[in-house]
Amino acid sequence: MTATMNTSTLDALKIDAVQKSYGSLQALKGVSFSINRGEFFGLLGPNGAGKSTLINTIAGLTRATSGHISVLGHDTVTDFRTARRLLGVVPQELVFDPFFNVVDMLRIQAGYYGCGEEVWPWIDEMIERLELKAKRTASMRSLSGGMKRRVLIAQALVHKPPVVILDEPTAGVDVELRRTLWAFMRDLHSQGTTVVLTTHYLEEAQEMCSRIAILDKGEVKALETTGALLGRHPFRFLRLKLGEGAPLPDTLRGLIASEKDGVVELKLEIAKHPINSVFAALRTAGVVIEDVHTREPDLEDIFIELTRAGSAA
Repeated sequence: MTATMNTSTLDALKIDAVQKSYGSLQALKGVSFSINRGEFFGLLGPNGAGKSTLINTIAGLTRATSGHISVLGHDTVTDFRTARRLLGVVPQELVFDPFFNVVDMLRIQAGYYGCGEEVWPWIDEMIERLELKAKRTASMRSLSGGMKRRVLIAQALVHKPPVVILDEPTAGVDVELRRTLWAFMRDLHSQGTTVVLTTHYLEEAQEMCSRIAILDKGEVKALETTGALLGRHPFRFLRLKLGEGAPLPDTLRGLIASEKDGVVELKLEIAKHPINSVFAALRTAGVVIEDVHTREPDLEDIFIELTRAGSAA
């Protein structure tokens, strides 16, 4: 029975050789990876990478062409009801019923999962934590986009699922909602909830996620801890604000990562381009520098490099 099953040693999510085709289009090409119980996991990729297809397949909204997915050991096809009960999904789209107020909608959602009045205190807590108290009895149709997003988050969590997927939860929302959401999700994660995050705000993934998978064109391009992913590319950036004087020498122009309004950023491979040799070349060429700044690569830099490499292949 599910109620007595020991899931302590099971993966939160196991994705095994999942393929999904729409006619001749292969949206997923044999994707395989596992997410540990209690992880805060990032699933990243450019538009069209296959992220939404994979999430829809996990949630049972579409069926894989081949392969298997399980949630805490429960197959999402052969044991769909249990697998879905263990999962909470915050969708990208603002999908809601306009005919109910906030609290009634959350109580109805709880009923879909077989929950009764025992979860009403939890609903009240979420309304408080997501700063929906003033909108508790407001009609869903009267809410702003940001408030609707808050309700969708509560709706996904109403049955206290041990695995939560956040699909672009902060897309187009204000800073206040981001702050509120991440404080709430950190608390849930600290209590053992597994969180899977997709986002185009890569700084969020870098801050929140302990491990990251990068999808591109339906394939896994990287699957590493965040620290290992950031450390796998031995380069740094040198940002120069140039004054009036000679232009960059040709030997350095090939290193330009970006150039705008007199500010040039050079991408330097640590082994090949020591900073002292770069400054020596600048002095020799007579380049005037008004300001200088160095930075280590962030997740966005790694992401762009990996997905650009895939595009060029």
